[in-house]
Amino acid sequence: MIDYTVSSHMTRVVRDAALRAGVAHSELAHLPGLEPETLADPLLRVPTASLVRIWELIARNSPTGAGIRAAETAAQGRLHVWDYLFTIAGTFAEGCRDAARYLPTVTDPGVEMTVIEEDRRLTITYGIALYSPSAVTAIDEFAMALMLKRARDARGPAVVPVHVALAHEAPKNHRHLIEAFGTRSIDFGARANSMTFLDLDTEPPRLPGPDDELGVILRRYADGLLENSRPASGWHGRFRSEVAHALGEELSLELVAQRMAMSPRTLQRRLSDLETTWRDEIESVRHERAGTLLRETDLPVQSIAGRLGYTDARALRRAFHRWTGQTPDAYRRAILPRT
Repeated sequence: MIDYTVSSHMTRVVRDAALRAGVAHSELAHLPGLEPETLADPLLRVPTASLVRIWELIARNSPTGAGIRAAETAAQGRLHVWDYLFTIAGTFAEGCRDAARYLPTVTDPGVEMTVIEEDRRLTITYGIALYSPSAVTAIDEFAMALMLKRARDARGPAVVPVHVALAHEAPKNHRHLIEAFGTRSIDFGARANSMTFLDLDTEPPRLPGPDDELGVILRRYADGLLENSRPASGWHGRFRSEVAHALGEELSLELVAQRMAMSPRTLQRRLSDLETTWRDEIESVRHERAGTLLRETDLPVQSIAGRLGYTDARALRRAFHRWTGQTPDAYRRAILPRT
């Protein structure tokens, strides 16, 4: 499931915008999903919460026009297959429909894009989830400016919308938006972000050709991307996995740090950034692992205690009672199906 996640491509665009806005590397380093190996993998997805936090930091450092500037740097191709689906179609309307259908390849599946054709007008609507108030303005403006940029990539730099609606409240001055969108017809406080174009498909659709076959290939690729993408575990997930694997060994912070290719000091600092400690993490992993073994196996409590690194079953029983208010045996009885 990729709900509540966004693509690594989108994350790179917004992260780079944050760095240009003066956000410090240290403020980004602890966010889940921003590890270099995650951002380099098109199949790994970053928590939406991390992206929203980056937007909050951008808005704090650059309160006016941050979303517009971020969109300006999102050159064709930076958002991977979605960019090309938007721009290679035979008509602008077809490209918009493909962009709407495959929007989850770049952003949270909870975000919706719709395409409405009426007379000679085409309106793109882009609704966002409930983000923090400090981030919503930048996100609204980024989304609409990105749509306009792709429209210009597809139909030329002279494309100008006849109307723009933004969901956030009107700023004190929106001259930067007039300049970015090329129109004074901008409304605020709308129910959804939207942009309307007029007569972008005045020419008849071109005859079928190589681009149509390319479109088929790109759509198949996008389908595969959605099917095979997965949330990134991030360094914290890998850390907990390493702890779980080492529970029955001579568990130590030095051992886990070595397996994660970092120094013990760096590991402790990263845990501190997440407002947790080595001791708290060991407790949490043991609690989680104990519950799993009690639910999914018929191992005796003594064996489970050994797998969790306890000297005997009594130590596990004391810890489990502290975590749950129950003994391991009572917990197991409570979850067994009644016959």
